[in-house]
Amino acid sequence: MAALKKGRNASATSKPWRSLALILIAIVALTGGMFASGHTTPRLGIDLAGGTSITLAAVPEAGQESAINKTNMNTAVSIMERRVNGLGVSEAEVQTQGDRNIIVNIPKGTNSKQARDQVGTTAKLYFRPVVATELAGGGAAPTPSATSDGSEQDSGEDKATDKATEKATDGSSPSASATTQGRAVTDALKADETPSASPSGTAEDGASPSASATGGTSGDADSKLQAQYAALDCTKESVRAKAGDGSKADDSTVACGQNSQGQWQKYILGPAAVDGTDVDEANAVLNTQTGAGWTVTMDFTDKGAKKFADITGQLAQNQSPQNQFAIVLDNEVVSDPYVSQALTGGNAEISGNFTQQSAQELANMLSYGALPLTFREDSVTTVTAALGGEQLKAGLIAGAIGLALVVIYLLVYYRGLSFIAIASLLVSAALTYVIMSLLGPTINFALNLPAVCGAIVAIGITADSFIVFFERVRDEIREGRTLRPSVERAWPRARRTILVSDFVSFLAAAVLFIVTVGKVQGFAFTLGLTTVLDVVVVFFFTKPLLTLMARRKFFASGHKWSGLDPKALGAKPPLRRTRRPSAPTQTKEA
Repeated sequence: MAALKKGRNASATSKPWRSLALILIAIVALTGGMFASGHTTPRLGIDLAGGTSITLAAVPEAGQESAINKTNMNTAVSIMERRVNGLGVSEAEVQTQGDRNIIVNIPKGTNSKQARDQVGTTAKLYFRPVVATELAGGGAAPTPSATSDGSEQDSGEDKATDKATEKATDGSSPSASATTQGRAVTDALKADETPSASPSGTAEDGASPSASATGGTSGDADSKLQAQYAALDCTKESVRAKAGDGSKADDSTVACGQNSQGQWQKYILGPAAVDGTDVDEANAVLNTQTGAGWTVTMDFTDKGAKKFADITGQLAQNQSPQNQFAIVLDNEVVSDPYVSQALTGGNAEISGNFTQQSAQELANMLSYGALPLTFREDSVTTVTAALGGEQLKAGLIAGAIGLALVVIYLLVYYRGLSFIAIASLLVSAALTYVIMSLLGPTINFALNLPAVCGAIVAIGITADSFIVFFERVRDEIREGRTLRPSVERAWPRARRTILVSDFVSFLAAAVLFIVTVGKVQGFAFTLGLTTVLDVVVVFFFTKPLLTLMARRKFFASGHKWSGLDPKALGAKPPLRRTRRPSAPTQTKEA
């Protein structure tokens, strides 16, 4: 019998404890990370934890069928995620299904009606002139002044960025939030100057506006708006949610917003002058040239640039606070910058005491605050927690039955070898559980019912790897070899088979994950994860453990309960090393 190869391979087989120690360290480290993160159980999907599933279908507007494309659908998903996350639902799932459907899964513990209102409404982003504003609890709102200077000239002069320095607002709409702080400037209108009359009207000491201030409304409409403004208490969430309901783009309306001190302000806003769709692009930019810090730049479409120039030109003629416009999203003011001159360059920059995060949030709202498509609610499915618990229980029972059948088969057929297989299954199960628990807070992975099915299927895949290895070892014993050399000779051939088999399973899982949507991806992800873990366990646990067990008398001697009894396997007589006969000596005759 040929001797085992010397060198690195021999060293690896002689110290299997290194691999066992490595996988033990990995399990301990991952388990420690799981407890340190506070997420000791996998995050459950809506079908197991219960909740609400909303299906929204994109509806094309007249002559705009081409608007339903992948880019707009992905943009809508991003906006809906911000909206539903604004409700405090950090575990909501928003994803596309097919070409024109969006599925929103909201777990239990959330006001499903409120969530439906948030994700199903095609809210618009508007730029509206501010007619009047005051603190929600009474008293005039703080009015730190700012300037807007610099615009692109038609004569070809160097382009200066239009700047509107905004006062502090902290929009806390369900869609997003931005926190900015205004800064006073030396050439601003002084606070003790008496405001002059203006086409937009004025509001004294936060009082209700006159008819002229409401964009030309009069009579009953004006009285109704004044009554709404007087009764508006923005400190109450239920009131804020209904502020401005029913108003159209060309109507004056009331709205709420929040300043940097966390105080709610109420507004009377004029008709919308610029639509959110008129903003071509908005970005958060770190302005190092002027020392303004983080700013938000806006580029308007050609049509939007004209609208913006008109409204800023009108507002610039007014004195504070009527030289101010509000950026309104979902009927809530998320920003209210001041202007001091017409901004005609087709772009503008909002500056203030922005942080990177607050600047990015405002830029996102300006770019994506309005849904690019109109959606209708196709279906709403409510999954109760009790039903989800029953499904999880049924899945766990199915997994336990499958695992029990595999264990019984191993015990009957492989006897002592089943100890190694069962230990490997337990290690694989422990790694799968810990990793799934960590993936919940890390990548928002949720264990749904198809994912549980994928884990059950993985039991068979893992058992296949053990069986391939064990059968290779037993084949070597049938050839008349003893156990220790049989393990080392069987491993290279078994390793190739295991890798090929697992690669095919992983490839199928990867393709399934890419081409499918929704819950089927949970099945594919779990199947792929457990397939990778199967390779890790076989290489770093099963093989080294069998190498160690081959040194034990119970296995090495071929005990009848070891599963490696040469007689039971029909082994040939032991192989013996024989000397090749020497060639006969030829004599030369005389």
